[in-house]
Amino acid sequence: MSEDITTRRTRVRPATPADRDLWVRLHTDPEQYPFAPWWVSTEAQAEEFLERVLAHHEEHGFGYGVVESREDGRALGVAGVVLGAERTNLNLYYRLDLEAHGEGLGREVARAVVADAVEHGPDLPLTATARPDHRASIRTAESAGLALVGAVDGADLAGVPADVVARARANDPAEVPAAVVLLAPRPDVRREPFDADTRAAVLDLWCAVTEAGGAVGFTPGAPRADVAAALARHEEGMAAGLQVAVLLRDPWGGVVAAGWWAATGSPLLAHRRTAYRVMTDPARRGRNLGRLLMAAMHRTARADGVEIADLGVRGGTGTEGFYAALGYTEAGRVRGGIRVAPGDDRDDITMIRHL
Repeated sequence: MSEDITTRRTRVRPATPADRDLWVRLHTDPEQYPFAPWWVSTEAQAEEFLERVLAHHEEHGFGYGVVESREDGRALGVAGVVLGAERTNLNLYYRLDLEAHGEGLGREVARAVVADAVEHGPDLPLTATARPDHRASIRTAESAGLALVGAVDGADLAGVPADVVARARANDPAEVPAAVVLLAPRPDVRREPFDADTRAAVLDLWCAVTEAGGAVGFTPGAPRADVAAALARHEEGMAAGLQVAVLLRDPWGGVVAAGWWAATGSPLLAHRRTAYRVMTDPARRGRNLGRLLMAAMHRTARADGVEIADLGVRGGTGTEGFYAALGYTEAGRVRGGIRVAPGDDRDDITMIRHL
């Protein structure tokens, strides 16, 4: 994963032994644990925690890090992902100084950390655990793209490794309500035409995005048959080996995001791919799914040896800012190149990113 993760206001860097005072302060303060006072550490336990964090980074090259302000460099807290004890999952963690609460920094950091893990981390389920009454922590994880699967009350949880469930319950007193587990969406890369269920789910998603005004090739009111025909053309490209679909599935298997990479077939352009139909479930807006889908798409393209990614953006939707934040730059613009309706011409913008 990335050595440093930057957001608009923060930077997450690897922890060092010099962070000992921050680590002790955060993990020995009872005010940091209003919903789980039994988790308050002693000074020695906090120091041991930091040692484990340093050892994890030394072994795996990633882990929990220190969140700093980009404005003045002050330490704001800790965040990151590590391998679970049984190596069956990645665990998301964030804890900010009390003075940094209420500014949306936890949400900002968690969204970036999860996206980086999807793009660069081990291909494992990414989970987070929270107390059921800690709504702020749950909302932060949900805003980063994770879905609340359920409480660890002895039942199996969809998509969550069994050892994660067992460990979460074992670490809490028996008399308190069970912790809850949240799970990030799972990338699903498809290189062959879809099975019937997946095809129906992708078509439903595409139609929903179209009706919500998404720039995915149609305008609201487009007949479902027309969208289905466009989907069939993508599947023809997949059958020919020229297109790859990247989906995101929620813990229950539902398709919540989708996009395609397309190649031209020319050997002169074999190092390039074009992204098409990047779409996320309108009912889950604000859940980081667009960023997670692009992270999964970049991971897929990079694994396929792609060096340059490009995509088209419809002007007037604000999406060029979204892609710019992901490292894309404008490479060309046709003024009024897209006619959405009579009298409503939009710029046709091409953006690229070197992977």
